[in-house]
Amino acid sequence: MMTDHHPPSPERRVAVRRLAPPSALLGFLVLLGLLFAASYAVGAAAGPVAPWMRPSSPSGTAPGDGGGDGGGGMHGMAARPGGGR
Repeated sequence: MMTDHHPPSPERRVAVRRLAPPSALLGFLVLLGLLFAASYAVGAAAGPVAPWMRPSSPSGTAPGDGGGDGGGGMHGMAARPGGGR
């Protein structure tokens, strides 16, 4: 069975070219994807930055979810009476 294959008409080629994004944009998106993949691979190979920073409670709640002094690690930095100066 033989099918007739006709080349696309010039109008169709112009329409496809008009709808397609510019090649510079496609190149930028490919480069962006490659950089993201490379940075993800390097981060996965490096491992966690601060593995000792884990929630202190065994219940699995995140730090700062209640309790504590709410100072965010600024112990002893309470507001001074009289405006602080």
